[in-house]
Amino acid sequence: MLIETFDPAADQQRLRACYEIVEACGRHDEPDLPGWSFGAFSAGWAHGWGTPHQAWLAQGDAGEPVGCYLLLLPDKANLTTGSCLLFIAPGSRRSGHGRRLLGHCAGQARLAGRTRLRAEVTEGGPGASFAVSAGASIGISEVIRVLAIEEGLSARLATLRAQAEEAADGYSLVSWQGATPEELIHQTAAIEVAMQDAPRDPGVEPDTWDADRIRKVEQQALAFGRRAYSVAARHDDSRALVALTQIGADPGVPGWGFQAITAVLAEHRGHRLGLLLKVANLELALSQEPGLHSIVTGNAGPNQHMIAINELLGFRVKSVRRSCELDLTGPGS
Repeated sequence: MLIETFDPAADQQRLRACYEIVEACGRHDEPDLPGWSFGAFSAGWAHGWGTPHQAWLAQGDAGEPVGCYLLLLPDKANLTTGSCLLFIAPGSRRSGHGRRLLGHCAGQARLAGRTRLRAEVTEGGPGASFAVSAGASIGISEVIRVLAIEEGLSARLATLRAQAEEAADGYSLVSWQGATPEELIHQTAAIEVAMQDAPRDPGVEPDTWDADRIRKVEQQALAFGRRAYSVAARHDDSRALVALTQIGADPGVPGWGFQAITAVLAEHRGHRLGLLLKVANLELALSQEPGLHSIVTGNAGPNQHMIAINELLGFRVKSVRRSCELDLTGPGS
């Protein structure tokens, strides 16, 4: 097996080969969930969501693409950790390719000074059993839920909005479409702090976002046609933004909406702002995207508060993913 690195921002042929592998894995392993558009995949692999990264493609003896991985190497938090998105084409599995590609990825992570390699696998799927056989420990769950846009949703949202507004006295809603307005971007970056107490595995630090990273990632997404809808809560007395939720729509994945961040600053919790913002943003997105039939979201398994909100809205479980971690310092690693 030949494993070669490439520049996903410049090498469209290898990037397309990786995309086809990833999409085949999605159709095979989680057929009820949306795949990536090529635009979203390209932006992610070319720019690493604002994180230093490496892209690698593996070819079989006949030159056919059999696997690929993207190695993310955080440079602001989790400096001892590498994160790996590794895929083996369904028709090339059980041939040793996965173990060799994982070994290669682990080697690259060590060369970058990392002592841990993390990934995410689907519970009960081939990736989970492969991770265990490779010696990885299994960690926290990420539960994927889908909201079906069906008759009766609008009435349910109106009822929930009225209930949430009763508890949210002293707060006003601010909404926008597309990129975050420059006058709000530093406040939205500050709301990312609210994610620091979200459930995560021991030793994993919260991701770091600042205004510059938000600008770059948003512009990369807008460049391939992604449409974004955001609603924030403003504290009337201080005039500061204290909560935020976002939904994206991708023209390359018609009919699907993608729930992104929902966060409320700790000192402003208890006013049902999470529910109010999610209802308001669903109403906004649906008014602008009449073709949506489903919204997909993910929550850490222990995040019972946000899960309760999503279930109240009508989200239902479709898949469970698990974090896994490989120790790169052990004698057998």
